[in-house]
Amino acid sequence: MKYRTMGKLGIQASAFGLGCMRFNGQASGDSIIDEEKAISLIRKAIDGGVTYLDTAYVYLDKTSETVLGKALRDGYREKVTIATKMPLGHVNNREDMAALLDSELKKLQTDYIDFYLMHGINREQWEKFKAIGAPQFFDDMKKEGKIRYKCFSFHGSYEEFEYILNDWDWDMVQIQYNFMDVNNQAGTRGLELAGEKGIPV
Repeated sequence: MKYRTMGKLGIQASAFGLGCMRFNGQASGDSIIDEEKAISLIRKAIDGGVTYLDTAYVYLDKTSETVLGKALRDGYREKVTIATKMPLGHVNNREDMAALLDSELKKLQTDYIDFYLMHGINREQWEKFKAIGAPQFFDDMKKEGKIRYKCFSFHGSYEEFEYILNDWDWDMVQIQYNFMDVNNQAGTRGLELAGEKGIPV
């Protein structure tokens, strides 16, 4: 496995990460996760050197975090960093954010989340997150040790990405990068802009 240093964070992360948005069902087309197969897959990835695991509150009908938490028992949690996400559509105030984060920590069976992301935001959603106090909440949770890094995931235009990236003191950002179309969404320009600011992608 190849590893890369995550910018200013200094974390050695595997170049290959594991996304936990899709796992095999118990039958073809089944939306119910085959937990045994999923846990085996996750642990095989970690045993092979993968250290970056990505999930989200809404993935797999809100069950992905639970399965990942089970897979990270028996010492596996200490071998990885977890990225999970807060969906704007499920929060309207600080109390909602606190309850949602606590539920994610419980499902993941961990005391802290390494990378906590505002999920798939564009400029309009970022303004809504600011209006309900999400930046202060993320800062407070970082001080309390419930999250290590404040982040966002992104699927909009480069111009929106540039605005959001420059509007707050982010620790990390997650983008969709298309090797066949390097101008798609944040694209190479966004990747390089984050790099100039020392923000890992």
